[in-house]
Amino acid sequence: MLKGINQWCFPVGTPLETIFATCQKAGYDAVELNVYEPGGVGLTMDSTAAEAEAIGTMAQNYGLQLRSLSTGLLGKYQLTSNDESIRMAARRAVEKQLELASILGIDTILVVPGRVNDEVPYDVCYTRSQEEIQKLLPDAEARQIYIGIENVWNKFLQSPLEMARYIDELQSPYAAAYYDVGNTLILGFPDQWIRILGHRIKRVHVKDFKPNVGNYHGFVPLLAGDVPWARVRQALRDIGYNDALTAELDAYASTPDQLIYDTSRHLDFIITGETR
Repeated sequence: MLKGINQWCFPVGTPLETIFATCQKAGYDAVELNVYEPGGVGLTMDSTAAEAEAIGTMAQNYGLQLRSLSTGLLGKYQLTSNDESIRMAARRAVEKQLELASILGIDTILVVPGRVNDEVPYDVCYTRSQEEIQKLLPDAEARQIYIGIENVWNKFLQSPLEMARYIDELQSPYAAAYYDVGNTLILGFPDQWIRILGHRIKRVHVKDFKPNVGNYHGFVPLLAGDVPWARVRQALRDIGYNDALTAELDAYASTPDQLIYDTSRHLDFIITGETR
């Protein structure tokens, strides 16, 4: 498996060249970039093909792979909103992810399918999100890029059986899972999710969590929480997963670069099971 880290593990506004140089020095194989609003650092909704190609070349110059593409825009613009204009903005964000991923040679994008709330009931979220993703799948199929549905704290897709069924119902080889280990712990057992989702998993996010805290403050550095990493490692091996484990963590409040180096060593253990 490859060692990866997401761009937002660095403080907001960190230049890409600083990110790539630090990740190279810390021993990473891959960096996951995000698509931002215009004016953000790196890839944005306004990025041209030439700008994206330059970023891809910069990553290569630092010996880093770009294995997946994420975005926070699907928190702001939700595919399941009751407002069609917001759903359209969410579709545009995914379309931009697909466009940029194609330019950069990335085969998987992360998509949050929707959110259950007071205004969008569970059944509506289920049906509407599938309808919206179906509109995006022809582009994904043409570009041969997986739409990786991520399990997040959105009160939706609350079990691995449901998530597997949801993906299968999309009836596309490019409908897939972007599995987040830490997000599962409040609901169940990560190794069970991995085995049930199986071949559907195209990319994996890793973070750690303390369920007894029970809220966002329970997310902690890797190996400091209750994720059973030995079982997770074995489950990933059992399904034949050999791509990136991408850390997705909040930057340290002080000496933020230290998070990058600490996380690199933690990933070494998660991947190999060997202490150094």
